Amino acid sequence: MLVESPPEQSAVPPAAPGARTGARAVGLSAAGAALVLIATASLAMGARAMPLEEVWHGLFHYTGTPSDVVVHDLRIPRTLLGLMVGAGLGLSGAVMQALTRNPLAEPGILGVNAGAAAAVVSAISFLGANSLGEFVWYAFAGAALVSVVVYVLGGSRSATPVRLALAGTAASAALVGYINAVQLMDSNAMDKLRFWTVGSLASATMETVRQVAPFLLAGAVLALALGRPLNAMAMGDDTARALGAHLNRTRIAAMAAITLLCGAATAACGPIVFIGLMVPHLVRAFTGPDMRWVLAYSAVLSPALLLGADVIGRIVTRPAELQVGIVTALIGGPVFIFLVRRKRMAQL
Repeated sequence: MLVESPPEQSAVPPAAPGARTGARAVGLSAAGAALVLIATASLAMGARAMPLEEVWHGLFHYTGTPSDVVVHDLRIPRTLLGLMVGAGLGLSGAVMQALTRNPLAEPGILGVNAGAAAAVVSAISFLGANSLGEFVWYAFAGAALVSVVVYVLGGSRSATPVRLALAGTAASAALVGYINAVQLMDSNAMDKLRFWTVGSLASATMETVRQVAPFLLAGAVLALALGRPLNAMAMGDDTARALGAHLNRTRIAAMAAITLLCGAATAACGPIVFIGLMVPHLVRAFTGPDMRWVLAYSAVLSPALLLGADVIGRIVTRPAELQVGIVTALIGGPVFIFLVRRKRMAQL
């Protein structure tokens, strides 16, 4: 009696959706653990070397000693600001890439950070602004204005990734030249901004943290809420409308999130580039194109990268410091070149 044998099974069955979701959740937990370790290193390491006992004393038994002041009044605000600004830059980069369907989109490359910086420099030199509360509003205005200008120069609805990148690069170059010219003509502005314009966490205080926290929190909540509609938009406008997405509402909300996040981050720390470019590309290799997971991972890994770069800048040139904006540029420049030269990017 002949019995029909069952069909052969593939040696490696495809992963079930539930298994992939579980892997993403485990990966996100691991990223969170890495962020905790790097934040701890940010508290424990710096331009001034000190034993862990003194770090612990400054964190939990503050008595006003020099080591306590370094830990409590300098490193804690610096770490908190790095966490918030890193998350803001990563989320804004991920949203910008999804909104423009441009894998090269990033607040620094598209000129948004330079626009915010130029507005703040102008406010200091010509309008007498001297507080972070004033800087924030000028930074918002500059970020929003440059976003619109780059979008128009890049071709608006017919914009391609390369055209947007070129328009942003041109805008950034012009704005950086303007910033340098203003500083050369105004020595007081140069003294105030010589560290800020390269991107730095060194001047962080708890007052800075309190002032920018509401804007960064609002922008982060808005960005995270856009995951599902951005997924729909990735399939094309017609498909997105068929799925019930409100395109204009989503675009306006995305631009509002980008402006809030970039404006507040730039006002607090100056223009820090490449964070929003590197992290979304890294996480997509693991999460896939689902923006809900890309945004979640970006919110965790971006501050880890920023704080890690800040720690490196503090220890490699002891007792001096290398500003975090310089470190991220040194890391991000080669990454950007690699992305542009990738085979599948050649046709953009």
